[in-house]
Amino acid sequence: MISTTAVTFRNINRLAIPATISGIAEPILSITDTAIVGNIPENGLESLAAVGIVGSFLSMLIWVLGQTRSAISAIVSQYLGAGRLEDVKDLPAQAIFLNILLSLIILFGTIFIAEGIFSLFGASGKILEYCVSYYTIRVWGFPLTLFTFALFGIFRGLQNTYYPMLIAIIGATVNIVLDFALVFGIEGLIPAMHLEGAAWASLIAQGTMALLVFFLLRAKTNIGLKLQFPFNRELKRLIYMSLNLFVRALALNTALILAVREATVLGDRYIGAHTIAINLWLFSAFFIDGYAAAGNSMSGKLLGEKNYNGLWLLAKKIMGYGMVVSVLLMLAGFVFYEPLGNIFSNEEMVLSTFYGIFFIVIIGLPMNTMAFIYDGLFKGLGEMKYLRNVLLAATFMGFVPTLYFGKFMGWGLQAIWIAFVVWMAIRGGALVWKFRRMFRPLLNP
Repeated sequence: MISTTAVTFRNINRLAIPATISGIAEPILSITDTAIVGNIPENGLESLAAVGIVGSFLSMLIWVLGQTRSAISAIVSQYLGAGRLEDVKDLPAQAIFLNILLSLIILFGTIFIAEGIFSLFGASGKILEYCVSYYTIRVWGFPLTLFTFALFGIFRGLQNTYYPMLIAIIGATVNIVLDFALVFGIEGLIPAMHLEGAAWASLIAQGTMALLVFFLLRAKTNIGLKLQFPFNRELKRLIYMSLNLFVRALALNTALILAVREATVLGDRYIGAHTIAINLWLFSAFFIDGYAAAGNSMSGKLLGEKNYNGLWLLAKKIMGYGMVVSVLLMLAGFVFYEPLGNIFSNEEMVLSTFYGIFFIVIIGLPMNTMAFIYDGLFKGLGEMKYLRNVLLAATFMGFVPTLYFGKFMGWGLQAIWIAFVVWMAIRGGALVWKFRRMFRPLLNP
């Protein structure tokens, strides 16, 4: 008999709190680079702009190809809930092998044309030069990050977010220490490497995390990473789910790339301000995403158990917890917006531009929460096709028209961030509507 998962404050937060910490690992890598690079004494503004442009492109690659994590997590959690985990023990290795192979193809397909890629983002002159030097180092961490994310997906499917948290803490610590050591140098030991030092710090941190998650998976689970044949029967569903998320991520990154491009066209101080804002936005997103991760893990298991009342209760509870977090983040933003800007840059033009749009970032947090929470639930349920359609609609019927209407009206950088608010509102609203339509009829009185 399959046991029923208890939807309690303790069980939710047992997953959500570690997931919150592990989820901000990648933003912390980017934020650390941004904060330290923004304070480089020579060409700090150009370095900051390069980190923002390259960071957006790498985020696109990671989010597009890192969707296997969610697909693995969904299938593993559903089989765990159904009491049939043995049936998919060989699936993760097969999925990871295909994913890493694709990531290597993309790595070697982009590293030699980096200058052309970042020219499309509007980068030129010194900023373009810095983009290329930064990217050609950081891109080698791309397969390592995908590998780490996929193994995080296995642990999440097994209802374990604690080990990913430990790995994230270690990775972030390594990155921060090396950022200071390599960017500014240590007198008599390490020469100051400036922007390239930040890239090496991130790469070493990503390698450290990949090694740690590999050893923990081998030591703490019965799931191996040895490639076995024939292919698991669920591999076809996993690939289909991943492809839907792949298209979804392309739509998502269309919005992010358009935002970077339009900010770059506005001028150096605008892309600098946008870089600060987007890093803080992503940081808060992953912070809220801890409850989405809990929903991801538990919704798949509850679906495997056919516990629909538990699913309904789960959505209600994690939405409430997520809103509490978003309100706290809003209050922190209103109180500390000036110190936050000073962390990332000492350029007055950049800071004044940043302060002019940060209030939009803050007031959009509750809509972000709704979108992220239900996004996590739908990933756990395996409803990747609907997630794809929602993102396509939100991007091309919400974000893009709003962005270019704002540009036509001369709203400058504010147009970009108003478009983000519209984008998130459409995403969250569509997911809430679909969830209620799916599961309300299945509830037991």
